[in-house]
Amino acid sequence: MAHNSSMDKFVSSIGITLDRFITQKQADFSSARGELSQLLRDIGLAAKVINKEIMRSGLIGIEGPAGDKNVQGEEQQKLDVVANIRYIRALTRGGEVCAIVSEEEEDMIDTGNHNAKYVVAMDPLDGSSNIDVNMPVGTIFSVYKRVTPVGTAPTLEDALQKGSEQVAAGYVIYGSSNILVYTTGKGVNGFTYDHSIGEFILSHTHIDTPADGNIFSYNEGNIEDCDEQIKKYVAHCRSKKMTARYVGSLVADFHRNMLKGGIFFYTGTKKNPTGKLRIMHECNSLAFIIEQAGGKATDGTQRILDIQPTSLHQRVPLIIGSPKMVDALLSC
Repeated sequence: MAHNSSMDKFVSSIGITLDRFITQKQADFSSARGELSQLLRDIGLAAKVINKEIMRSGLIGIEGPAGDKNVQGEEQQKLDVVANIRYIRALTRGGEVCAIVSEEEEDMIDTGNHNAKYVVAMDPLDGSSNIDVNMPVGTIFSVYKRVTPVGTAPTLEDALQKGSEQVAAGYVIYGSSNILVYTTGKGVNGFTYDHSIGEFILSHTHIDTPADGNIFSYNEGNIEDCDEQIKKYVAHCRSKKMTARYVGSLVADFHRNMLKGGIFFYTGTKKNPTGKLRIMHECNSLAFIIEQAGGKATDGTQRILDIQPTSLHQRVPLIIGSPKMVDALLSC
């Protein structure tokens, strides 16, 4: 058929879909047999379902608290419960995950897929209380290779691995647009959901965070209860007339800072002396991503990815973002 240039605007490329990108990148792993690719697709599918639930939450009465508390003693939102169920179901039925560690579950979940190679740790819905006021929320996930033999039941040894052992990590933002960002240790890429075709399309290639920035994300309501070093750094930020941005949804603050240059920190307070954020569900994933983007992540004394977790819901201080800003805080 002869090519008619006048038709180009009607047949322009839609871009690279998440599925196609994952398939193309499978060649980066000599030992891969498609299991990790399928696992990432399962996460993408669950993200589409959760995005749909969030978009119609105000119409179907799924906003607000569920009436229960999670293992951390925090009030669960209805969408916390929905997201937890959706992701567990998708990962279990996908067949590539032998165990799941969820912020909403006290114990590790044995999926029954004992021939599967991977373990997933996740925060199914970060910042869920923001749903009621139409603010961004997200999902954070980490993927590890199991260490016990394939074919046997998974144990805590499979879950309690250092962040440096991650084979993939990522997050999903549900906001003005639905974005999925992930890394397999070969750089960081982001995909924006196109509702018209029901696909995630590559939109952010090879994300590199600026070496320095002008944004600091910290809950200044805690300033009187924090260490003197943190007070000193916040005073430094104010003296430099930096921009303060704190949404109350870690994944949203992190995403903005990674793209524009900035730092997020949540360190110890009198109420939470070891910090509030969970190393398994939140910190390891974002630390892996920021390092792949050229940034840094530390608990104030050591690299986040070098910490050996001792419990499923362990909390640690988190300082993460542009490398020069992290160094400046540590110098305080």
